[in-house]
Amino acid sequence: MVMLETAYAKINLALHVRRRREDGYHELETLFAFVDAGDVLSAAPAADSVTTLGEFAGGLDNPFDNLVARALNALPRPHGLAVTLEKNLPVAAGLGGGSADAGAVFRMVEALHGLPDDWQARAAKLGADVPACVLSRTHIGLGTGTEQVEVEDDLAGTPVLLVNPRLPLSTGPVFKAWDGEDRGPLPEGPASAIAREGRNDLEAPAISLCPVIAEVLAALQATAPWLARMSGSGATCFALYDTPEARDAAAAAMPSGWWTMAGRLR
Repeated sequence: MVMLETAYAKINLALHVRRRREDGYHELETLFAFVDAGDVLSAAPAADSVTTLGEFAGGLDNPFDNLVARALNALPRPHGLAVTLEKNLPVAAGLGGGSADAGAVFRMVEALHGLPDDWQARAAKLGADVPACVLSRTHIGLGTGTEQVEVEDDLAGTPVLLVNPRLPLSTGPVFKAWDGEDRGPLPEGPASAIAREGRNDLEAPAISLCPVIAEVLAALQATAPWLARMSGSGATCFALYDTPEARDAAAAAMPSGWWTMAGRLR
């Protein structure tokens, strides 16, 4: 029996950084959303193993210490799993790629054996985005992003285009470059209102480190989406459209050297 699970690409429709914490992390308020495409994991009962392939497999420094292997080790199971990871999402791209992969492992184990009661704590130890990626649905994240708050989701099915200039951007330096100014909390209301009225406080520091992000945003804004913004700590940006035709036309207009992925919000 072979199981298939998609590691859905994570985007931050809004990301407000409120303060630096004494533990070195940052207090965040973010609106998570997920695209109906991403990495693909297949698994079969066998001794635990991880095989990586796909366009971005080479971006994983050590496939035996990636988040798939760590997620397998984090969960009690009566049987092993041999996992093959098709890495379709760029690495260090603001899409939660590794976290999404770990979330997919959690869902696989849940389908086979169920998850332990403390699964959220186990997920959070792997990374701040992992609990959100286990759920892979639109919601608000608080704290370091691990506290989950429900939100009225009126964006399911919205056409979305992801664009990355094929430059990795590590999260740590972007947060370090944040100016420390609290620009206020997330707006209230349904997901669409939070997305429209919110912002990404990491856009400016990310652009200071990777200026081509500004070019990506300008290229997306030129295609007349109703929202274009950077995701997470970059360098991937996204745009939301009213129709799949508008999204697909925008994808065709992007420079040939950039990575793109078209889909819909889950």
